[in-house]
Amino acid sequence: MTGLARKLSLWNYFALGFGTMIGTGWVILMDDWLGRGGPLGAMIGFLMGGILLLPIGYVYGQWVRRLPDAAGEAAYTAQVFPPFVSYLTGWMMLLAYFIVCPWEAVALGKLAAYIFPRLDTMELYRVAGQPVFLPRLLVGLGLTVFLGYLNYRGIRASAVFQNWATSSVLLVFLLLVLISAHGGAPSNFKPVFSHTPLVSILLTLQIVPYFVTGFESVPKVAEEAHPGFPPGNFFKAIAMALLVGAGFYVLGVGAVSYIAPWQGLLGKRFATAIAFEQGTHSVWLVRLILGISLVALFQVFNGNFVASSRLLFAFGRRGTIAPAFAKIHPVNLTPTVAIFAVAGGTLIGLLLGDSLLVPVTEVGSMAAALGWFAACISFFFVESSAGLRIVAGLGMTISALLILMKLVPAVPGHFTAAEWVALVVWLAIGLLLHRRAKTGA
Repeated sequence: MTGLARKLSLWNYFALGFGTMIGTGWVILMDDWLGRGGPLGAMIGFLMGGILLLPIGYVYGQWVRRLPDAAGEAAYTAQVFPPFVSYLTGWMMLLAYFIVCPWEAVALGKLAAYIFPRLDTMELYRVAGQPVFLPRLLVGLGLTVFLGYLNYRGIRASAVFQNWATSSVLLVFLLLVLISAHGGAPSNFKPVFSHTPLVSILLTLQIVPYFVTGFESVPKVAEEAHPGFPPGNFFKAIAMALLVGAGFYVLGVGAVSYIAPWQGLLGKRFATAIAFEQGTHSVWLVRLILGISLVALFQVFNGNFVASSRLLFAFGRRGTIAPAFAKIHPVNLTPTVAIFAVAGGTLIGLLLGDSLLVPVTEVGSMAAALGWFAACISFFFVESSAGLRIVAGLGMTISALLILMKLVPAVPGHFTAAEWVALVVWLAIGLLLHRRAKTGA
């Protein structure tokens, strides 16, 4: 049987994990982050999130050494739980990756329209009261087709693109941090919290799972490591992606809040670009931020595209959905049907617009924490070492708390009716595909 290509190095894995995590949120959603926590609350929230997730990252590092399977969480839970539980766990984790693809396709249209306002013309229809414009659709469609073709051509092409994008984003981001440190003022930070300190940190922690989902994408392409790749390097890549990603968010919030008064940014689209424009009065710097935002968008879209297609491929190979999803191109050695399915699903999501994608994104945040919990509890049951079981227990506790923060009505920011509907619809799609595979339809 034809296998996947084995091409990936340590830097490729880091670029995938980091790139799957870091997109345009630090530019487009900065006002929301500051509104939730204020400068210090948001920074502490992201820092705590990165540190607290290290035990979970370590569990993934242990799993991928023992079981390098593209099915990820589905393969891990299958060692302990019944096949149906394993499939549902993997299906929920798929949502955490896949929903990013149409979201970024829509975000590209929004970002392009901010640069070229004429794209906000030729309204086709409205979804939940929000207009859908033809030029924006075409921009998102073009990117989806490009990344679909890139992944179809081979994992090496996708990895080279990811390496370039990640390096560019990190270099420009460091430049922005230095500019803020030189031209900002401590007075811009005040007040340091948007609510009480505890509530500010809690509101930020609620969104951490969504924005740091990506470090666990490394195991999804573990089968594509180059021959001789040291198994211990999988955890190195995971830890690098998690710590650098969390540090990126912490420094991003700090840089924006230091360069301009943060309360004046609330409710503003592209608050990061606005802050640097106010603080430096530089047009070229704003253009640089918007330009690197496009690169970041490409990298997070591509990273989640890779992870989503590998999960679908693995489900097909395990027979939990139609075996056709496991088809590998004889020359490119890529999962072609899975790639086409992710591209097609992205285009459907693109047509819905961001108004309907928002509740699905909220469900994706919870789904990521659910996948982390499943990986940790499975490892807890199969591991005999007391020390490693303690680490797994910490991971279980942390991920369970993140899940409860979204499900318990008493917690601010819990699921609304729209999120519950989105969850039910996603589960129904998964059950339908699973049933058809089992009946041979």
